[in-house]
Amino acid sequence: MRRFGIVLAGLTTLLAAGACAMREAGAGSDTTNASPIYGVTIPAGYRSWELVAPALEAAPLNELRAVVANRVAIEAYQAGRLPFPDGTVLVKLAWKRAQSAEFEPASVPGAATTV
Repeated sequence: MRRFGIVLAGLTTLLAAGACAMREAGAGSDTTNASPIYGVTIPAGYRSWELVAPALEAAPLNELRAVVANRVAIEAYQAGRLPFPDGTVLVKLAWKRAQSAEFEPASVPGAATTV
């Protein structure tokens, strides 16, 4: 956690995470928990996916953000394949920024705000 905060504190380039359309890949998706507006479901196991890009959002949201991707997306990205193939899923995570208790100049994730 401390390492993550130090990396984010040292970031000088902010990465715009933009709006990502999340689609559940594969059959058997549980649509009972889908977003009422977009019909998007949160993919199972997304918390263990690879980090694509961290970002620091200043005022007014004051958030730490991260985009994670499933294996299909990572392989396509590494191969330079655009548009991304079917089955690609990107997830944006966001937390309120909190000051690190261990390293004062660093920001660490606080309360979660967005998946």
